[in-house]
Amino acid sequence: MLAAAVVPWPLAAATSSTFQVSATITSGCLVVGGGSQYGSLNFGSWSALATGSASAAVPGTGVTLQCTPGVALNMKVDGGQNASTSRNLKAGSSLVAYQLFRDAAYSQSLGISQSVTVAYNDSTSISLPIYGRLSLPGNVPAGSYSDVLQVELSW
Repeated sequence: MLAAAVVPWPLAAATSSTFQVSATITSGCLVVGGGSQYGSLNFGSWSALATGSASAAVPGTGVTLQCTPGVALNMKVDGGQNASTSRNLKAGSSLVAYQLFRDAAYSQSLGISQSVTVAYNDSTSISLPIYGRLSLPGNVPAGSYSDVLQVELSW
């Protein structure tokens, strides 16, 4: 018996092919400049006997944000280190109450840990709108009053 060798027939080699390319782009925001410090709300210097109110704004030159166009950006600000039913500056054991607002007219209160929408026109340069009003009671000890607040952003 003779064994015949089986020789395969040459197959046609593929000279071209396709493959799929894809990516998923997710929306989001990026904090630009200023590190983790948003800025400061400085009410200035007042007499311990002063009454009335003092106003200030966080300057928009510290931290800015960039977001994907159309992202709904929200922020909330906690009560700070000295909060009770209101935010307070503290020196020693003395407190002086203050409020935050999200508009320069001081008409839109920014409550403790209240989530609010941040409106913006330019998605590449967004500043957080934070304004403050200090209530001067006219009967507090002299001192350097302060507080530290945490801003939380979501989208």
